[in-house]
Amino acid sequence: PVNGTREALFNLALIACPREKAGAQPAVLMPNPFYQCYAAAALAAGAEAIYVSATAETGFLPAFEALPEEQLARTAMIYFCSPANPQGAVASLDYLKALLTLARRHDITLVVDECYADIYDGEEPAGALQAALALECPSSGDPLQNLMVFHSLSKRSSLPGLRSGFCAGDRALIKRFTAFRNIAAPQTPLPALAAATACWNDDTHSAENRARYQKKIDIAERIIGNRLGFYRPAGGFFLWLDVGDGEAATKKLWQEEGIKVLPGAYLSRDDASLSDGNPGKRYIRIALVHDEKTTEDAMTRLARALCS
Repeated sequence: PVNGTREALFNLALIACPREKAGAQPAVLMPNPFYQCYAAAALAAGAEAIYVSATAETGFLPAFEALPEEQLARTAMIYFCSPANPQGAVASLDYLKALLTLARRHDITLVVDECYADIYDGEEPAGALQAALALECPSSGDPLQNLMVFHSLSKRSSLPGLRSGFCAGDRALIKRFTAFRNIAAPQTPLPALAAATACWNDDTHSAENRARYQKKIDIAERIIGNRLGFYRPAGGFFLWLDVGDGEAATKKLWQEEGIKVLPGAYLSRDDASLSDGNPGKRYIRIALVHDEKTTEDAMTRLARALCS
């Protein structure tokens, strides 16, 4: 158990990143757009953060395998989120197997953030633990070698304040991480652990939560339709809308309609290889976290402002 996965995702880098790898500064790979905790962890660990763009052309999943061999040779960690924040893309079992195989080939710790795994639209997402067990067991005898998987109650149960999560994976790394956390990390109080245990053991409320998000996606689909590049996210509760200029659209929505959204560029780093220069520049992220009535009103206002 961990005191929320944000703390654990950050702290893991402090023990998983060596001072150097392949005779150079270690690298930490992550999707672009990305969860800022990943970049902060790389910085704190003294590693170079390398942002691998996940665009519509790549199915909103990063192509880590396309990086040069010299970069992969010095890579210590890969952060990966499925379902993805903010695009809602879900990695297939084959994608996860290939990614773990890549990590093992280069002795990289693959960190898979699955905090949105219980919020999906249709088919349940494949998991990294499932992918590991589908591969041939390494010579170490640990089927989860080079893998760490993180889950949280924050999204599954809408309980971010409870600070309850867990990680599972590589036996040797779990042992080192446990020793580190016993000294340097906050521990979850026993009453909170008891409440969290009840939530982890109950899938009914999670299914109800998932159904509520699906209804709000239905509302958005009905109102926006095929405009603004709308698609139903396979997982998570965000809409990732192509509005041409995310920052300009954000200002327009707030000034004219009183709707707060997030410009996609604020979740991304510039990428000179892309025509737009930033994989999030054209987009806004919308969190479907309000009730159905508020969601319908907001989607109506958004369509009025951006689709007219």
